[in-house]
Amino acid sequence: MATLRHSEIAGVGHYVPSRVVKNAELEPLLNTSDAWIQERTGIQERRWFEQGTDTTANMGARAARRALAMAGLQPADVQLIVFATLSPDYFFPGSGVLLQRELGITNNCAALDVRNQCSGFIYALSVADQFVRTGMYDTVLVVGSEIHSSGLDKTPNGRGVAVIFGDGAGAVVLRPSTRDGAGILSTHLHSQGEFAEELIVKEPSSNYEGRVAHVLDNAADLYPYMNGQNVFKHAVVRFPQVIKEALDANGYQPTDLDLFIPHQANLRITQYVQQKMGLPDDKVFSNIQRYGNTTAASIPLALSEAVEQGKIQRGDLLCLAAFGSGFTWASALIKW
Repeated sequence: MATLRHSEIAGVGHYVPSRVVKNAELEPLLNTSDAWIQERTGIQERRWFEQGTDTTANMGARAARRALAMAGLQPADVQLIVFATLSPDYFFPGSGVLLQRELGITNNCAALDVRNQCSGFIYALSVADQFVRTGMYDTVLVVGSEIHSSGLDKTPNGRGVAVIFGDGAGAVVLRPSTRDGAGILSTHLHSQGEFAEELIVKEPSSNYEGRVAHVLDNAADLYPYMNGQNVFKHAVVRFPQVIKEALDANGYQPTDLDLFIPHQANLRITQYVQQKMGLPDDKVFSNIQRYGNTTAASIPLALSEAVEQGKIQRGDLLCLAAFGSGFTWASALIKW
């Protein structure tokens, strides 16, 4: 029987728009306050895209160039693109091919898109990992990129959601691991579709013959809806479960972790999970305070910053975990 190889993250990179939106800027728009936002989410500011400058694909490309440079590779070396986003540039085609074009890749590499929202990056990482493990591809580019700010209800009616989300991108390059026992040890993916409508953007929907007219008559459904209490209730259960699943699968305990990087959904969720897992502050990485929830971009963005800040060293045991719309949740355990 052939032995599957491990993949490893050879490069990381991120990009965020230059426009910083502090909580004070949202106060008059949403009839809220900085204190209210920080108390419920931990967020102090976020980035919003600039029309004509930032797109979902070109933000992903900026992050990807940094990841490729760190890996010592060129865009032409990429054999597969896996692009995670809930905010694609077009209804179709997907942003993966647009990223390919942005990077000037002309080798006809494969490109696919993943639509798993907050869990999107780990789902995409898992897909990429399988292709490297089985030997089909040696160089896979995994990107998470989001523009939320153009689709938020920036009135008091949308306050509960609009304060949370921001824009940004992150990317990693996967290559076959050259070290025994190093790289992505395992990934774990789950979903529970009966809660699909608890965190949702309903429109545009293909389920109506007069699709465009239906959207115009139901414009409010173009904005995200979230049952915040139910999302929180499930997140604080699923996060520890999927982290434990990854640790158990590889014979580790929470005390063995060097760093936990959660999806940056809400600082209160992260703190609850941290306490339940018994992890000290220096083993949990959070940047939601500065970027808000960037959905599929949040984990690669945080991973890139953690590397940049020297918080991850060769040989460290790292866990990534996410929970979000679907409901979906996932984890990845990595020996750096």
